[in-house]
Amino acid sequence: MADINSAFEAIEQKGFLDIDIDPTIDLFAEIEKLKKEKNAIILAHYYQEPDIQDVADYIGDSLGLAQYAEKTEADIIVFAGVHFMAETAKILNPSKKVLLPDLNAGCSLSDSAPPPLFKLFKDKHPDHKVITYINCSAGIKALSDIICTSSNSQKIVESLPADQPIIFAPDKNLGAYINKQTGRNMVLWNGACMVHEIFSLEKITRLKIRHPQAKVIAHPECEEAILNVADYIGSTTGLLKFTKQDPANTFIVATETGILHQMQKASPDKTFIPAPPDNSCACNDCPHMKLNTLEKLYLCLKYEAPEIVMDEDLRLAARKPIDEMLKISAHYGL
Repeated sequence: MADINSAFEAIEQKGFLDIDIDPTIDLFAEIEKLKKEKNAIILAHYYQEPDIQDVADYIGDSLGLAQYAEKTEADIIVFAGVHFMAETAKILNPSKKVLLPDLNAGCSLSDSAPPPLFKLFKDKHPDHKVITYINCSAGIKALSDIICTSSNSQKIVESLPADQPIIFAPDKNLGAYINKQTGRNMVLWNGACMVHEIFSLEKITRLKIRHPQAKVIAHPECEEAILNVADYIGSTTGLLKFTKQDPANTFIVATETGILHQMQKASPDKTFIPAPPDNSCACNDCPHMKLNTLEKLYLCLKYEAPEIVMDEDLRLAARKPIDEMLKISAHYGL
């Protein structure tokens, strides 16, 4: 009992799991055992490290994860992603225990939209509907009319009348891309994802010269200059699907590197090159996503902590725009 108490104390004080693990145990086998014992599932985003993806029950992008979380019959949901994703699972499953391996796994895009400031911004546009990208806090969701993901954002926007004024938040790059695709003039909140804003057009151009047959594929959270040179623009799931179906053998991938694991598994004979960032590092990993590790996942499941806890009034307010998104997505078969 003392070990368990000290474990919980470490979780509460440090916000992450800093507990020694027997180096001889098979973490994959132990995690599978705990899942069966506790009727638990592991949901993982494509940006998680390969080991976590390989032990997950479902791997997906934000839309797929939200849809799966809504219908699960598990008693415990372990969300291998970032905080807003675990929050979304809790919003959809108030009676279930939702766990996040590391509470410090935040999101630069979510952090760029503090709810008090966003409310002031919203109040200045009282006739506007608020469409908010799912990469935001529960507080921002509660101020929204409809949530969207990169997979369904264009359809969500097009579901509203053409003359309906819209605020789009928090990602200005995704919002600008949708404006361009739809001919809308949405008011954009000035937020962005640190990973998707870091790509270097100059370095991608050099890569393209060295690999002239390669196709550049990009997530719409990237800046316009990167999107302008992309052969395909799509959500994380869309990028994965494109690489499976397109006859090209080499792809320069402008999104978080975690997706390359699934791309390589699906197309082992193809080559996937991470688009280089505009810094001295050779990687473009999300530091928040990569805070989760297989060790933390095991401890999270073993001790059933850290747990996502939410005020019920906030949860109910945040659920309404998510339900609206799921309804529109179902209508369009997304």
